[in-house]
Amino acid sequence: MNHTPRTRTVVSCTLLVAALGAGVTGCGSDGNPLSATPYDAADQISFNSSTDNGKKVDPDKPLEVTLKDDEGRITDVTAQDSTGRYVAGELSADGSRWHSTSPLAANAHYTVRVSTEDEDGAPGREVLTFDTSKPSSTKRLNVTFGPDAGEYGVGQPITAQLDHEVKDKAQRAIVERALRVDSTPAVQGSWYWVSDKELHYRPKEYWPAHATIRVHSNLDGLKISDRLWGGKSKSLKITTGDKLVAVADAASHEMTVYKNDEEINEIPITTGKPGFDTRNGIKVVLAKQYYVRMRSATVGIAAGSSDSYDLPVYYATRVTWSGEYVHAAPWSVGSQGYANVSHGCTGMSTSNAEWFFNTVREGDIVKAVNSGGDDMEPFGNGFGDWNVTWKTWQTGSALTKTGATTPQDTSRLKPTAV
Repeated sequence: MNHTPRTRTVVSCTLLVAALGAGVTGCGSDGNPLSATPYDAADQISFNSSTDNGKKVDPDKPLEVTLKDDEGRITDVTAQDSTGRYVAGELSADGSRWHSTSPLAANAHYTVRVSTEDEDGAPGREVLTFDTSKPSSTKRLNVTFGPDAGEYGVGQPITAQLDHEVKDKAQRAIVERALRVDSTPAVQGSWYWVSDKELHYRPKEYWPAHATIRVHSNLDGLKISDRLWGGKSKSLKITTGDKLVAVADAASHEMTVYKNDEEINEIPITTGKPGFDTRNGIKVVLAKQYYVRMRSATVGIAAGSSDSYDLPVYYATRVTWSGEYVHAAPWSVGSQGYANVSHGCTGMSTSNAEWFFNTVREGDIVKAVNSGGDDMEPFGNGFGDWNVTWKTWQTGSALTKTGATTPQDTSRLKPTAV
């Protein structure tokens, strides 16, 4: 094997060599071959991608690093582009070959660091840099993260809207790996493919109070399919406030509000009457509106019927897109705390609704329990994400062995649950 000769320190090593036997050919300052200055391994390894004459590497082809002979072995390879993205790879058991298992990005600058050892165990190093060519297609997959930057409740999911459909699971895996969510403090979480163009991310449990969540995409320049490459996306940063959970019990006609797991208020309420029962389950505050004109015709109740209404409503906290709110209902104060008389919303006195409106923020949790209504939909009518068990949620990831896009596993809630 040929490689650049290495200076070996032999002073004071005579006794060590004698003790260890003829198998030891030299030693570093501490007698260990691994402590020696790494030799230049350029003549020991080869790359499959030519960088001669400034030629750019085809990002469609995997990167390969191999030994030129059977002496020594490759011990480690790291490939990283100038933005900090690493390329995943596999090293053969005998250390003779490493190959990438994730795609290279197009139009990117890479640094590859290879560690080797010779037959005596001495370490070698080689560093290679190269640029990849531009994508072969102009079609880009762009991602828009949600919500807008700001402070939210601990129940706020992260959303990723794609501007092109991604149906193939292998292609979804490429996309999902590139969508990064980092929180401080760190929590376990996962993406869920709600549709071919939408993903949601949530932790196993609610976000910690006063957390910082950063979201970004590493898709830029990555090949997703022959005709689709990743595009640039704007990063997102949100924070969470105190943990605030409101539990509306349709059986006791009371709403209990908890802040950081301690009860701070109990409010008499009325929820949906039979035929208009409030949905059971976990909902996330979507918006707050000081004034909303509520008309029965918008939810399919015929004008002029016994159940029709057209009312000015104040301090309206929205929890579903279909029109379920927590709001002031001065016309039903006599029933609040005693009976369910609404058309699905949670009604309370004006003073209590004002307090609730001023206390909660988008992303806070409202749980409805003990109603005769259906369960809150997981998706499509607001954020029902927390009604999906963690086990089922994980199956919605393209990085698991099985995938699902229409979870039906929901958890029924108990009044004491916080």
